[in-house]
Order: sequence, then structure tokens, then C-alpha cells
Amino acid sequence: MNINKPHLAVFLLGSLIISVLLVGIATPAVAQDSIMTDSLPVLADSLPAAATAEELIGADDMAALEEMAGSGSNGLHLQLKTKFVEGSPGFMSLVALALIIGLALCIERIIYLSLAEVNAKKLLTDIEKKLADGKLEEAKTLCRETRGPVASICYQGLMHFNDSPEDIERSITSYGSLQTSLLEKGCSWIKLMIAIAPSLGFLGTVIGMVMAFDQIQEAGDMSASIVASGMKVALITTIFGIIVALVLQLFYNFILSRIDRITAQMEESAIDLMDIVKKVKSEK
Repeated sequence: MNINKPHLAVFLLGSLIISVLLVGIATPAVAQDSIMTDSLPVLADSLPAAATAEELIGADDMAALEEMAGSGSNGLHLQLKTKFVEGSPGFMSLVALALIIGLALCIERIIYLSLAEVNAKKLLTDIEKKLADGKLEEAKTLCRETRGPVASICYQGLMHFNDSPEDIERSITSYGSLQTSLLEKGCSWIKLMIAIAPSLGFLGTVIGMVMAFDQIQEAGDMSASIVASGMKVALITTIFGIIVALVLQLFYNFILSRIDRITAQMEESAIDLMDIVKKVKSEK
């Protein structure tokens, strides 16, 4: 199985899923309240004039509904919507876009690295058995049919089985560098999203401060309410930018740890393959 092709479908699917989730968060909370408010007159026209809410559903049920409504209004989902709108949708949308692209890239890399890991010890054991029986072509076929960089490196070494040990080692080393670069593909874009997210937040903060001073100048008054409103909008963008950077940084460090583990597996397998080749040649 060839895993060196870009997971474009995975990237697009991840972007779509994350976009739908963020759009749900970004929808203004006022829209929900307006829907409920608009539906109340219609509901009221269909009820008896003398009927009250307690009479229709009961006092206990009414109290429970009020408690649920009060607790729901302070839910995390609604608070995120409110803060998103308060932080200027223009800059918050840019921060959200950085989060979407960064998470999609992280998902693509995690899937790629998961497919790149194989049972290297079992693969090398099978290769050693086939080489000991003189079945070089079957050993090559086994490597071709096994996914991951370890199998690719073993196949590259077997392609030069009849060459000198120095040539085999040189070929494995060169091909190993290529496989390592494929493992790290796309990581630079993740780092870019990590750097862009807080930068966009800081940019929104600076522009928000300038707008706040413009409001103070227009009002001709250094009132606390004007300063507080401008400062609040400015700082919300910074908070969200830092949160996005932290989330992407966690994923990025996880991806780096997987790359280091696979790279170490590749180096160990290359050494074991050289030992196997030398052993088989010495026995002939």
C-alpha cells in the first residue's frame, strides 16, 4: 500500500467538519432568542385568553423549565457564540480559519503517520527467512506489499543485495532521508498556523485599541464605559488567537513525537537489514 500520496480527501473532509462546528459556534446567540420571541405571539393566539403558563403545564414543570433556561443561557456553547460576535467577526473569522486549516493539516499528518507504522521486527524476520532460503524476489515482493517507510527502506536495500555493503548502506541512507522528508511533509504549514493565530489576535487587539481611541475622540470624554468596551473587543481576539495556537501546538508536538518514533524505527531496521544481508552472504 502506497502512503506517499497526499491525503487530499482527508484534508478536505477535516476542513469541512471543523468548519461546520465553528460555524455553529459563530452563529450569533441573538438569532436563537429572536426565533423564540417571534414564536411567542403565534403561540399566545392559539391559547385560551384566561390561561396562564402555570395552568397549562403546571407550576412544578414551569419552575423546572425556567431553571433549565437559566442554566442553558450560561452554557459554554452560547458563551463562545457571544464572545465570537463581541470580538469583531472580521478578525475572529481569520483566527477561526487558521484553526480550521491547522487542524485539518494535523488530522492528515496523524492519519499518514498511523499508516506509516508497521511491525518492523516481524517484517525483518520474514525477510531473513526468505533470504536464508534463497528467495530474494519473494523478499522484495513482501516489502512492496507492506506499507510504510520501513518496508520501503528494506526494499531499497534488497534492490542492491548483490552490491558491496558500502553501496547498500549508501543507498539505504539516501532513501531514508527521502522517507524522513515525506514524514515531515506539511509540518511547516502547521507551524505557520501556530504563528499566524496569535499574530492575528494581536493585530485585532491593536486595531481594536485604535478604534477605542477613535470613539473616545469622537465622544470627547474619557469615560470608563467607552474605554472598557473598546478594550474588551480588542482583548477577546488575542485570547482566541492564543487558544488556537495552544491547541495546534499540542497536536504539532504529538505529530513530532510520532515522526521521531518512526525515524528511530527506520534507523534500527536499516541496521538490522545490513546485519541480515551480511549474515546471508557469509553463509553462502
